[in-house]
Formats: sequence, C-alpha cells, structure tokens
Amino acid sequence: MVRSALAIAAMPMAMASPVFAQVTPPPVMPTVPSAMQTPMLAPPVITVPPLSDKQATQLDKLLNGDIVAQGLKSASTASTTALSKDELVRAALDHARAVHAGRLSEADFQRDWGLRPPAYDPTAAFADAVRLDRIAAWFASLPPPYAGYDGLRKGLQNYRAIAAAGGWSSLAAGPDFTIGASGSRVVALRKRLAVEDKAVSTDGDTFDAGLLDAVRRAQRRYGLNPSGIVSTQTLGALNVSAIDRVHQIMANMERWRWLPQDLPRDRIQVNIAAAVLTVFDGDVPVQSMRAVTGRPGDETPMLSSTIHSIVINPPWNVPTSIATKELWPKERANPGYFKRNGFKVIGGTRLQQQAGDQSALGRFKFDFPNDYSVYLHDTPSRAKFASFSRLSSHGCVRLEKPAELADLLLKGDPAWTPEMVDAAVAKGNTVRAQLVKPVSVYLLYWTAFASSNGQMNFRADPYDWDGILASKIEARTARQTIAAR
Repeated sequence: MVRSALAIAAMPMAMASPVFAQVTPPPVMPTVPSAMQTPMLAPPVITVPPLSDKQATQLDKLLNGDIVAQGLKSASTASTTALSKDELVRAALDHARAVHAGRLSEADFQRDWGLRPPAYDPTAAFADAVRLDRIAAWFASLPPPYAGYDGLRKGLQNYRAIAAAGGWSSLAAGPDFTIGASGSRVVALRKRLAVEDKAVSTDGDTFDAGLLDAVRRAQRRYGLNPSGIVSTQTLGALNVSAIDRVHQIMANMERWRWLPQDLPRDRIQVNIAAAVLTVFDGDVPVQSMRAVTGRPGDETPMLSSTIHSIVINPPWNVPTSIATKELWPKERANPGYFKRNGFKVIGGTRLQQQAGDQSALGRFKFDFPNDYSVYLHDTPSRAKFASFSRLSSHGCVRLEKPAELADLLLKGDPAWTPEMVDAAVAKGNTVRAQLVKPVSVYLLYWTAFASSNGQMNFRADPYDWDGILASKIEARTARQTIAAR
C-alpha cells in the first residue's frame, strides 16, 4: 500500500524554489560542420506582469486549495509567513508544473516507467492569465483533461472525508463466512461495507441476501472473485485503511499527469495492475477483455506506442533469458522436450518455437515498437483468464479475445475481412497484416480508478510501484525543502 510519504509535498517556500521545477533534458540539436553553423537565437524572455493586491490574494487562496484538491498534499496548512508577490509567482509556476506534468524529474523515472510527461513551461500561459485577469481559469486548465483523472479527484475528496471521520475499523480474522452466518462478525461487516456502499443496511446480525449482494459488490470493486464468501483475501482488501486508500488515489493521479494532454480518440489501454485491455473511442469503451500481464519480477512496463501490424500464426523467438532459465533445463531433464513442443535450435543456442497450436504466442501477435520487446498476443493457455489474479506472464500481455481485437483493428480493410483472417489462420502460414489505420496503445498501471457512476475501484500494488513512487516524491520534496532554506 502507498506509504504516507506520498502525502508529503513541499511547503509554499519550498515550492517557490526553482529546484521544484521539473528537470527536463535539453533539446538535441543536429550537428553540422562549424563552417555551416548558424547563430542560435535565444528564446524570448517572458515577463509575468506584476500582480495586483487582489490577484495576489486570489493566487494565495488558489494555491492553498488546489495543492490539496489535486492530491499534492494531504491537508491545507496555514503558512506562518506571507509570501511576497514574486514568491507567489514562483510558487504558482512550480504548482503548475506539478499538476500538469508531475513531480518527478527525468532521473527519478525507472526504466520500466516508459511514460514521460512532455516538457512543459507554464510561464507564457500564466503571464497571459495575469494580464487578462483570468488566474482562476488558468488554474482550472492545469490538470489532465480526462474523465479518469476527474474520477480520482472526486474519489480523493470522498476518501479524505471518510478518513477524517475516523475511517473504518479492521475486521477480525476468523473462518470464512457467507449467507446464513450470524453474530458479531456480521454486524462488523455491515458497518464496514456501509462506509463505502451507502446501499448497505447496518441493521441486523444476520448474513442475508442483501448483505451477500453487498459483499459481491465489494469484491468486484477490489478485483476479487465475487463469490460472496468473506475469506482471508476479502478481509485483507476490506482492512486496508482509509488513509492508505487516499494515498493510493494520489499515486494514480500522479501517473495520469505523465500522459499527453491530447490522447488519441481511438486507442487501446491495458491496465497492467487489473490485467484488463480496453479499446476506447474517445472516453467511451467499445471493447474490453481480460488479459494476463507480467508477474512481479517480470513486470509489464508502462509505455505508449502504436500498433502498426498484426502477425497471423507468429513463431516465437524465445528471449535468451527465458531459454536459459526455463527451456534448456527442461530439455536436459526431459530429452525431446524441444521436439515435442515445436522448438528448434538456431545457431546452437537460440530457440524458436514454430507457429501453430503449441506456440506460446497463439495465432495472433500485435506488434508495436518499444524498447522492452513486449507486445500483445494470443496464447494457447486459456485457464488463467478464468482467474481473478492474472499476473503471470514474462512481461508481454496475453489476450483473452485476440481474434475479436484483430477483427476490430482490421475493420474496413478489404484485404483482411474476418473471413480472410480466419482462412489465413487455418492455412497456418505466417503472414503480417499491416493496419491501414495504426492504433495507439497505452500500457498503464492503475491501482485505483473510478467507475462511470463515481464508485472507486482498487487493486493490489503487485509491483510496489505506488510505494516506490511515494518514496521518490518524498526524496525529491526533501531535497527541495533543503534547497529552499
């Protein structure tokens, strides 16, 4: 769960420090012979007009409110020292960078956090806002303009209120129980569920049909099997504290800031933590399916790319690490394993599994350029899709319904009608279908997200990326605080 460090943010004076600004690498300039070099023009200096007294008061109020509303700080604290107008301007610009593009520098990102916020300088827009006296509108324009972010922001407000009211009591461990049970554990369960689900009645000590439905709703919110049985796993999810849920929401709001301000209307999103793929038309999901994503230790990276083609009947070029650690030992222990499973040895060490029913990639592979050698693909192993815990791949994303996704992406291409795709699969030859319209793909890590009705959903943090993000924000905040002294 996210440690409370994620709630820590720089105080206004720390925010006023230029160290708070996001560090971005300098632009890469082409190298040309010295004789051909032309003088580089310095970027124009943008001057922010002086704040009026009224604007300074408004800006101070907006900063103190927005830093809390946007999940940069847990609660508003009164400053013992009023900021000067120049300090307010610097604090506003630093706040804008934090809300619009996140609080990490380039050096803070792990390699498998392949999303990077675009470079962002708010100075010009802020100068216009001051000049036109539209500071409030400028503030409102800073956060990511997506329903997913708005849902988290509203959820943050709700769970903060729950935490401020005392949160909820932990449920005692004990044997599994379900409909027909009665007693003190049922009373406690009713009270716990009612905090997040207003439809739950707190009256009675009997586990009736209404409570069974409520337990199933909670299990769906946590990504668990909606069996209606209150097991150890369900108790574990219910016993995560309200303040930890607050920090979890804050971590996911931070990751939303790494996305571009204009997501492609047609796109594919994979929630790595929930192991679900969704095809979007704008903010409207038009297709969804279960996926299998990377197990801890073989994490599926966060990234954005573009699917340009689909390989039908793909062979599997086995990564060296998998061949060395897993497949060669199987062949040595059971000679003939390679032959029985369609593997051939290339160059003495490399392994390739031939296309077909045994291929680990199944019948479809969705290719997109990336630095991690991952892709979306079919699989002959279907059992895992029935599980509610689906983190077991080596990092690639296995799909429950790859043929349906292929048909959707190839829709309208007369060279690849569904019948032609089926015929190509049946023939068994490896062919590549280029997409007439390439589709953007985003592999994202959402451990907290809101449903369309505003209901918050939570998932476990299998990679501890919420916790690591909290640590990195804490470390950066500490450095900024020291630098501002």
